[in-house]
Amino acid sequence: MHNILVSDINQSLELSLPDTISLEELRQKLVFHINHLINHDFEKLVFYLYRIDVDESKIKKLLDQKGGENAAELIADSIIERQLQKIKSRQQFSKNKSADAETNW
Repeated sequence: MHNILVSDINQSLELSLPDTISLEELRQKLVFHINHLINHDFEKLVFYLYRIDVDESKIKKLLDQKGGENAAELIADSIIERQLQKIKSRQQFSKNKSADAETNW
């Protein structure tokens, strides 16, 4: 699942991180990239969040609740969480599709 996560994040954020990167390194690089976007291209960050389907109201709520924390870290964690949810959904859909195909025979 880790390789899929890295691949999905690379594709969604137009990055080229290696598949062998650890989850902590992935998070750190994501935080760095998000900080850069916050400071230099906020529109692109908003576009990426929309593309990934990160709930904007959830991000705003998190930022309000945890005002003293690093915004890029909160956003990075939300991106990773959302990507993991999508991966699990695809896997579940794939399992259900396989089970349906077996019962049709």
